[in-house]
Order: sequence, then structure tokens, then C-alpha cells
Amino acid sequence: MSLPRTVAEVIRRHVTLEVEGIDRMYLNVYQPRLQCEGQVAAFFRCHRGHTFASSALMDPMTKAFIASVESFTRQQQIPLLTFAPGQRKEDLALEYRACFQGTEGILFVGKAQEKTPVFRTEKRKNPKTGQTYPWIVRSTAMVNQFYFYGIDEDFGPFFLKFCTYFPYNAKLCINGHEYVKRQLTKEGIAFEALDNGILSCADPKRLQQLCDGLSGAKIDALLRKWLARLPHPFTDQDRKAGYRYDLSILQAEFALTQVLDRPLTGRIFFEEVIRENLDIGRPDQVQLIFGRRVTSQTPGRFRTRVLTEGVTPSLHVDYKRSRIKQYHKEGRALRTETTINDPRDFRLGKRLVNLPALRQVGFQANRRLLDVQTISQDCALGEDAFRQVNEPVQVNGQRASALRFADPPVQALLSALLVFRLLPRGFSNRDLRDHWAPLLGRAPEALTPGQMTYHLRRLRLHGLIERMPKTHRYQVTDSGWRTALFCTRVYSRVLRPGLAQVIPKEAQDDSTLRRQFDRLDQAISQWIEEQKVPA
Repeated sequence: MSLPRTVAEVIRRHVTLEVEGIDRMYLNVYQPRLQCEGQVAAFFRCHRGHTFASSALMDPMTKAFIASVESFTRQQQIPLLTFAPGQRKEDLALEYRACFQGTEGILFVGKAQEKTPVFRTEKRKNPKTGQTYPWIVRSTAMVNQFYFYGIDEDFGPFFLKFCTYFPYNAKLCINGHEYVKRQLTKEGIAFEALDNGILSCADPKRLQQLCDGLSGAKIDALLRKWLARLPHPFTDQDRKAGYRYDLSILQAEFALTQVLDRPLTGRIFFEEVIRENLDIGRPDQVQLIFGRRVTSQTPGRFRTRVLTEGVTPSLHVDYKRSRIKQYHKEGRALRTETTINDPRDFRLGKRLVNLPALRQVGFQANRRLLDVQTISQDCALGEDAFRQVNEPVQVNGQRASALRFADPPVQALLSALLVFRLLPRGFSNRDLRDHWAPLLGRAPEALTPGQMTYHLRRLRLHGLIERMPKTHRYQVTDSGWRTALFCTRVYSRVLRPGLAQVIPKEAQDDSTLRRQFDRLDQAISQWIEEQKVPA
């Protein structure tokens, strides 16, 4: 079996199983009607009929909720633990899961103090009468949280964390891969599991269908199921009045797992990918991955990090509050994982109904990263392709001048094309002008629409771009993308720095390249002298 030499070869010939699906999700469980001071006041005054809204009215609710949790653990004979500072909750949950014999149930309830947003009462004075009155304001406090760690028949391991202070918001954490494992077991489909993934499956098509079937409605049903079984801080009358919990997305991980035929394939692939993509976190590169324009006003940090734990490296690309992580999972699979911490980074809402659109963003980002890595690692051009760009062409009677490789305006033009590769709506005459002109050191207004039309025609006839049907917009072709990437990288990374070191007068003689080039020049001159025939 031959070793792969490029990313494209690994993906094309050495992947035994490929599946994409939701990994971990961390969801906010909240009361939509109790998220601001006025709504809290209305709950106590209008719904419960109190004269004033005060935190004193919250205290009986808190005590009743805590008492119901303690009673629940006693009746169900469930351990009630207090987490020690710095203790890893998930490690403790693993120990309890290993001893659990049933199909579903609560393993234990853990208690920890955490800082959280709350509502409290502030005394204010009436300027006319001088009397004081309570006023609800936002604040933060260290509050006890109850962690309900459980196993669900359909979803597998999960936890539901409840705040013990008004308005009793909660957090739900699930794992999409554990959900899929449960569904495969139910349907009797044989599979081999990875930690947080699937290594092999007897029916890969059905596996992908199950991953695609994890919907917002099923996640919502999971919450309703366990809210009905666990102690609840709100009464039946509260719920009948419309005070019911809803879900929003705090964090979602979208994973693409590509199982490789052997560990050596993955190690070779990953070493090459890291070496070629250390700059992929730059704004001009990361906007290709996420399909979003990045400007100097775009908030967030854009960077690439290579982290090494033991001998296994991982590649991290940051975009605003989201990130992509790529690593060699358990030495068996390539895992590309987009984590979205704020859906508003992509102009999407946080409500669970936005999950389908968020899935599309996450999975597209994974594929785009692999696309960029594939092209940057395997972008060789043949002699015919090189001549097609560097010589004039004639297509259907239309002639276009050459795009000379060493011509600075051409290099700037190719660099501008890289920005538009993955934009779904393509680019216009003006878009190209706005990106190309600064690279030439000119203002965009200095280039006329007629000049841009001429250059668009050159690019089109050379096959680097194509016009989108029934529009005045263009998109970069696959061959155009590869050509632009190859030519700009060679020019900026090889020719310019290389020539700066080997030209005779200007360069210093302490450069390794300069010394080796001088040795080569001397060897050639010596060989020529030796070949001369005496007169």
C-alpha cells in the first residue's frame, strides 16, 4: 500500500468512513417571560397578585425548590453530592455511568456554587412622599447550582443544571454522537465506537441519516420529558399561565469525522496540513472558510494555533467567538470540528429553531477548510496550464492578452481573486475593483468600469472566472482558484525572498541560500571550463 503524498489523495483514497453530525451541544433553558425587570415585576404583581415585586417573594420559591430536590434524591435513592473546588465533574460522571445497570435514569445530583445573573431588590425613595419602596434590578451573585447527571434511553448521557435562584434558569448538555450510538443499537446495526465518534458501521448510509435526524424538535422533547420527571421550581398554575421553559443555543459543535485506513496515513497527512496552513487564521484566509467578509471593524481575534498534547498536534482557527479545531482522533480518524459559541456571529438567532441554518454554517466551514487545505497542498500546474495563463488566448473569435506571471498587476489581480473563491453570490465589477486597486497602490475611483470590464474579460477567457447565469456577477472557477493560489504563493514565498538572497551585489553573503547558490555557480563555471577543448 503506497503512502499518500497530498491531502486530496488522503481524502480520495484512504478514508474508510466519513460522517458529519452534531457533536456536543450546550443549551440555555430559560423562561422567555422572565428575562427583564418589568417581566419579573409582572410575574409577582399581575400573575401572583402581590402588591409589590420584591426578592423577598423569591425566597419561599427557592426554599421550596431546594427542599423538593432533596426530597427527590431521598425518595429515588440518588446520591446528592457537593463538588469539590476544581473537581472534574465529567470524570465523576464516568465513574457513575460505569456502574449504572438500567436503560435510563438519574445517576446522581451534584451541587456547586457558581456566579450567575440574578434579580434582586433595591430600595428606592419616592421624591414626593419620601417613602421607600422595593425595585427589581439585575445583578450577579454566587448561587448554588444543581447538576442532574443522567442517561436517557434515546440520547444517552446528558446533564441538566438548574440555578436555585429566581428565575431558575438551567443549562442542558447533550452529545450528538451518543444519540447516534443509541439509535444504531436500537436498530440492531453493528458498529465500532470511537470515544465521542464512530469508527466503523455496517450501514454507513443509515448512520448519516441518523446524524441528520437529530433535530431541534427531538432536543426539545428530551427537555420536556425530564422537566416532567425532575423537581420543578414553578407550579402547575405558573405553567398554565404561560411560564414555560424554552431553549436557546449557547454552544454547538459540528463535526466531520473521516476514518483513515491506518494511523500512519493520518500522521503524514496532518504534518503536511499543519506546515502548509499556519497562516489560515489570518483575516484574508479565514473569511474563505466561513464565507463572511472580515474588515478592520470586525470584532474578535483571528489567529491560527498549533497545540501539541503529547505527540498529537491539533490545528485551531479562530473566527470572532467561534473556532475550528482539527486533530487526529485516537490515531484513527481525522476530526474537523467547528464550534459556534454565538450564532449571532453569522447573523442567526440563538433560538433552537435556528439549528438547521446553524448546521449548514458549521458543516460548510468544515468542508471549506478541507477544500482550502487540499488546494494549498496539491496545487501543481502542468506546462500546458502554465502556458494557458502566460500566453494570449483566443476563444470563439475573442482574443485576450496574456496574464504574465511576473507582472505585478497580474499578481495583484490573482491575489484579489482568492478573496472571492467561496462567496456563494460571487463578485461584481465593483467588488473586484475595490480589492484590486489597493493592491496596486491606487484608489478604487482611479479605475474606470471600462478598465475593469477589460480585465474581467481577460480572466473569463483564460478560464479563471465564469459569469453567473442571468447576472452581472462572476465566480472563480476551480482551475482559476488553483492557478491563483499556486502563482501567488510561488511568487511571494519563493521568487521574491529567494532572489533577494542570491542577486550578486545587494544580498549579504551570510545567507545559507546565498552560499549554496554561489557554490552551485562556481561548480557550473568549473564544469564549463573543463569542457573547453584546447585550441
